[in-house]
Amino acid sequence: MTKQTNTCVTSPEQMRYAIILERGAYLGILIMIVTYAVYALGILPPHVPIETVVNNWHLGVHDYLQATNSPTGWDWLALVGTGDFINFIGLALLAVMTIICYATLIMPYFRCGDYIYLGIVLAEIAVLTLAASGILGSGGH
Repeated sequence: MTKQTNTCVTSPEQMRYAIILERGAYLGILIMIVTYAVYALGILPPHVPIETVVNNWHLGVHDYLQATNSPTGWDWLALVGTGDFINFIGLALLAVMTIICYATLIMPYFRCGDYIYLGIVLAEIAVLTLAASGILGSGGH
């Protein structure tokens, strides 16, 4: 019986993707912790006061959004200065990390002439961006 060794080698592109993803994930989590503290400590006033949240908790999503005048989709960006929407910054960063990681692979694949992988990366970025945009009515909300 022969002993089989694992000879897998991590490519520079895989390492670049992994390092950026790790750092972005930690940054997103840190931002979420800080912005939650901003909300919990009342440093910024909330868009929806906690009493209003409690009084409308029983409503369905559509009715709750209407009763609290809360945005859907990317409209939360207009309220990023409020205590309850500032925490979306960290969530949005975590959500776009895959696109950011793919974007860092464009030039290396282009420089080395690996046009198949370049095409795959560009297609992934296009699909993920389109899905997150909400243009199709199925994402971004």
